[in-house]
Amino acid sequence: MSDTVEGRWAEIFGPRYLPVTTILALGVTLFAFNAFLSAAALPSAVHELGGVEVISWATTLYLVFAIVGGAAAALLKRRLGSRMSLISMAAVFLVGTLIAAIAADMTQVLLGRAVQGFGEGVVAALCFALIPELFPSRLVPKVFGMQAVVWAVAAFGGPAGAGALTELISWRAAFLINVPFVLIFITMIMLVVPRSEKQADEHGFPGLRLLTIGAGTLLVALAAVAEPLHAVLLLIGAAVLLILAVWMDRRSAERLMPPDAFTLRTAVGSGLWVFLLMPVAGAATAVYLIMLLQQLWGYGPTQAAITAAAMAVAWSLSSVTVANVRQRSTRRILIRTGPLLLALGLVLVLLGLEWTQLPLLVAGQAAIGMGFGISNGYIMLTIMEATDSAERDRTSALLPTTQSAGNALGAALAGVAANAAGYPLATGNDEVLTSIIPLFVMAIAFAFLAFLAALRMVQLAKTAPIATFAEE
Repeated sequence: MSDTVEGRWAEIFGPRYLPVTTILALGVTLFAFNAFLSAAALPSAVHELGGVEVISWATTLYLVFAIVGGAAAALLKRRLGSRMSLISMAAVFLVGTLIAAIAADMTQVLLGRAVQGFGEGVVAALCFALIPELFPSRLVPKVFGMQAVVWAVAAFGGPAGAGALTELISWRAAFLINVPFVLIFITMIMLVVPRSEKQADEHGFPGLRLLTIGAGTLLVALAAVAEPLHAVLLLIGAAVLLILAVWMDRRSAERLMPPDAFTLRTAVGSGLWVFLLMPVAGAATAVYLIMLLQQLWGYGPTQAAITAAAMAVAWSLSSVTVANVRQRSTRRILIRTGPLLLALGLVLVLLGLEWTQLPLLVAGQAAIGMGFGISNGYIMLTIMEATDSAERDRTSALLPTTQSAGNALGAALAGVAANAAGYPLATGNDEVLTSIIPLFVMAIAFAFLAFLAALRMVQLAKTAPIATFAEE
C-alpha cells in the first residue's frame, strides 16, 4: 500500500468496517473496565464478605491470568479459529463474572477474578490479532487511535461507573454490568467474524511454558508488596522464569511467541522491548501520583483523579491527532519522540511535586500521555509490518500481553524503589518528597532505555520488508 493513500476516520465507522470496529471497541472496553474495577467495587465487597487482607489479590490474579491468557491466545486461535476462540473465551470471562458477582466469600471473588482475567486476556489479544486480518494498513493507525480513546474513557470512567453502581445498587452490580456487554460482544462475533479452518493438533498443550510465564508474573506481583530485599530476590526469580519461558518457546515445535521475540536483532524484537519498557517507566505516576496528591497537597480522591487524568486526555487527543500521518519517516520520528516525551513528563511531574507547582505537574502528565499517544500506534504498526505473515498472529496477540507485563513489572519496580527509599515510613512532606526522588529517577532511566530500543527499532525497520495486511 502506498504511503500516499490516506485512510479516513469515516471508513472505520462506515458500513464495511463498523461491525468489526464495534467488536474491537467492546473487547478493549471490557479489558480496561475490569482492570480498573477492583479499586471502586471491591472495598464494599470486603466490607460485606470480609477478607481485607486479600483485597489486592483481586487485581493481581486478574492481571496474572490475563497475561497467561494473552500468551496462549495465538495457540488457541490456531486450534479453534478466531470465531470459536473469541466466543469461548468471552464465555469463560462471563463465567468468571458470574462467580464473582454471586460470591459468598472473598475466595470465590478471587476465583472469579482469575477466570475473568484468563478469558479477557485471550479476548484482548485476539482483538489485536484481528486488526491486520480485517483492516488494510492505511486504516490501522485510525483503529489504534480509536482504541486509545476507548481505553482512556474506560480508565477514567470505569472506576466512576463502578463506584456509582456500587453506591446506588451493590458491588455485585458492578460485576453484573459486564453481562449485557459480553452477550452483545458474542452476538457480534457470531454475526461478523467468519468461520476459519482449524489447524491440526500436532503437538501437546504448552502447559509448562504457560505455567512458567504465570509463575514469573506472579513473582513480579508479589514483589510489589514485599520488603525491598525480598522484592529484589522475587524480581530476580521472575526474570529467570520469564527468560526461561522465552528460551523454551524458541525451541518448541509449536511456539506461543514469534521466534525473534525480545531480541535486539530485529525490528519486531526491539519494538517489543519499547512496548514493554514504556509502561514500566509510566508506572511511577500511574501507581503513586493520586496518592501523592492527596498526601502532599491535601486533595480529595476526586480532585486527585481529575488532575491525574490529564495523562489519559493527552494520550487520547494525541493518538487521534497523529493517526493521519502517512509518511513512514514521520512515523519513525514519532516512535523515537514518544519515550523522550515520557522522560520529560516524568521530570516535570517530579519538579511539580517538589516545587508545589500544579501547572508544571499537569504539563508533565500531558507530556507523559502524549509520549504514549504519538508513538504507541506506530510502534504496533511497525511491529506488525515487520512481521512475517506466518508469525503475525503470534506477534499481534503478544502486544497487549507485553503491555500488561510492563504495567505489572513497572508497578513492582516502583514499589521496590519507593519502599527502599523509605516512602512508607515518611511522615512530613519533606521526607515524602525526598523519598520519591529515586522512584522517578528509576522511571526516567527506563524511559531512556525505551528510547534506545526505539532507535534500534526504527533503524532495523528501514531495511525490513513491509508486510501487507487485509485486502482492500
